[in-house]
Amino acid sequence: MKNQISYSPEVRERAVRLVFEQQREHESQWSAIKSIASKIGCAAETLRTWVRRAETDQGIRGGMSTSDREKLKELERRIVN
Repeated sequence: MKNQISYSPEVRERAVRLVFEQQREHESQWSAIKSIASKIGCAAETLRTWVRRAETDQGIRGGMSTSDREKLKELERRIVN
């Protein structure tokens, strides 16, 4: 079983911001993600999921935003109780 490392919201936000700022300097977003992930000490796939979530929350990528997802969970809890 793998150990799960918890990163602070500040680290996540900074890493995602760095990807957005530096992706123009790389041949692709994935190469920017790999570069930044190695510098902050997380897996590239972990950083990729943070970037995708940020893109969804900003409306850049389709899908349910984090706030909408939280509202849905709360409504589901109310229905169950």
